Amino acid sequence: MADLKIGEESKPRFEFRSFGQCFCAAHKRMARLSVPVPEKVWERTSDEIYIISAKNDINNTKIRNGKMDIKTYVQTVDGFEQWNPLMKGEFPISREVLEKEVFPAFMVEMPKLDKDTYTYDEFIAMVKACPDLAAVRVHKQRFGYMVNNTICEVGNVLINGAKVVTINSESTEIEDIKKTVADCGLEGVENINYLQAIKRVIGMIDKPLANE
Repeated sequence: MADLKIGEESKPRFEFRSFGQCFCAAHKRMARLSVPVPEKVWERTSDEIYIISAKNDINNTKIRNGKMDIKTYVQTVDGFEQWNPLMKGEFPISREVLEKEVFPAFMVEMPKLDKDTYTYDEFIAMVKACPDLAAVRVHKQRFGYMVNNTICEVGNVLINGAKVVTINSESTEIEDIKKTVADCGLEGVENINYLQAIKRVIGMIDKPLANE
């Protein structure tokens, strides 16, 4: 198998990810076990908007730098989720894309669309007008690592201003993820995705995060 490259697209990867208040011991082990990684992934920050739907847990929609990215859930193998790109779009976005791809992905009632294209602000206004949707601000500060040929990170994440910490390992090879989870002392820690974590923080799901 060709080595994974951080920041590059590959075939769909499986992922372990968790969220909580502190993964300090696991972070220390991950950093010590990591091989050298490119300087561009030592530390990255981004501001994103996640569109969260009360009706749907299988499509992950986020907007970053004016671009919309939707990934869809494929399968779970040995507890690790696999996601595939569903669509990428830019603003202004066409009515056709909203009708055929975006709102069907949210699995909510289609709003009335009477324009050919919609700006980012117009789209967000439609989201906020729908009781089953939420536009959630997510700021990420991510530190990248590579352990057992899996792409890893620890991130400080602000979800509508609420700070949580995320830790992850992803790869096309499930056995490599399992070894990384064990090596970093993360066995038994709940594996959840961004959708689930955001829903818990904003109160759409009544469950705590991993170590609250």
